[in-house]
Amino acid sequence: MPSRDDVHYFGAGPAPLPTAILEEASKVILNYNDSGVGIAEISHRSPEANAILANAKSGLRQLLDIPDSEGPDGYEILFLHGGGSGEFSATVYHMVSVWVARQLRQLKESGVKEDNIVEKLREVLEKKMRLDYLVTGSWSLKASQEAARLVGIDGVEFQSTPSGHNLIADMSSNFLSRPINVRKHAAIFGGAQKNIGTTGITIAIISNTLLPPHTEMPDPKIMRKLGLPIGPIVLDWPTIAKNNSLYNTLPIFDVWIASKVMDRLLHNSSGSPRISTQEAESNKKASMLYSALDNSSGVYSVVPDKSVRSRMNICVRVKGGDADAEKAFLKGAESRGLMGLKGHRSVGGVRISNYNAVPVEAAEKLTRYLEEFAKEQQEGGANGSV
Repeated sequence: MPSRDDVHYFGAGPAPLPTAILEEASKVILNYNDSGVGIAEISHRSPEANAILANAKSGLRQLLDIPDSEGPDGYEILFLHGGGSGEFSATVYHMVSVWVARQLRQLKESGVKEDNIVEKLREVLEKKMRLDYLVTGSWSLKASQEAARLVGIDGVEFQSTPSGHNLIADMSSNFLSRPINVRKHAAIFGGAQKNIGTTGITIAIISNTLLPPHTEMPDPKIMRKLGLPIGPIVLDWPTIAKNNSLYNTLPIFDVWIASKVMDRLLHNSSGSPRISTQEAESNKKASMLYSALDNSSGVYSVVPDKSVRSRMNICVRVKGGDADAEKAFLKGAESRGLMGLKGHRSVGGVRISNYNAVPVEAAEKLTRYLEEFAKEQQEGGANGSV
């Protein structure tokens, strides 16, 4: 039976976690802070749980330099359920409500009478309301499809923040892999299970400008009259923010894991913030992997264009998508303790998820295998065999 040290895991999510954090987790799951009660058993409204939540928020604010003022320049940090897919819906529900609220205020300020408000709103809605999506892959496509389903609108990574009004980003894959300018975004969200923690929590960073009292949400009656969707309460950003992410039962163990990952990124053995070197480490791993792939282009084909290649999820086809070759590649990888490389079920091929907890030595071992497999395939082809 292989030990944890013998295996390097490149799964897309749930993704690997630092071994030291898992070792500590195995202790607190049985007995948290010498209380005789496991961390998964404590109340999410207890002082202990609130301290864990506060620590996680504080760590994230420090790592991403998130403004914490109560004014319009500040941001709320929410921990909630539903994953990134849940936030596809939450984003639509909330941003449509914000747009309606602003149009409603403008109509009232222009003197439109109450009896005509809904009719005027409907006219503006049909002419002006748009949600723009940058569709760059399967997940952004799903996000846009959810928006189309709700309101009827018509594996890459951006190297810099796109420009745009009310910009919202799904950063599930590259959360905390590099510094970002939070202030350029109206909202950022992502599932924790890739770079931050375990499956079970979603993290959202929301500009105060999108929340009461800076934006007053419209009466649900107005939304119903306009034929627009009203989101479930557990996805409602103002409700979650008002209740300090504790409107319903929050999995505190998952928040604890996330807080430990953030602590690890904040402090390393030298005492300096690790996040400052995380981008360089991610770039180093991605560079060696892409180099091995590009140097054997006759065997491997990288799916995205070079200009938008992701450092976190490297999608590859072997011999143009040859099923036998890809099966052989995966079998050989597993025999070497390189696990989790099978591509997404909707795409196939190979996917190398290069998250923060994947150590440099794992990327080095995989690079060597990529080179060895390519050499075998090329030599086999030269001899007339596959």
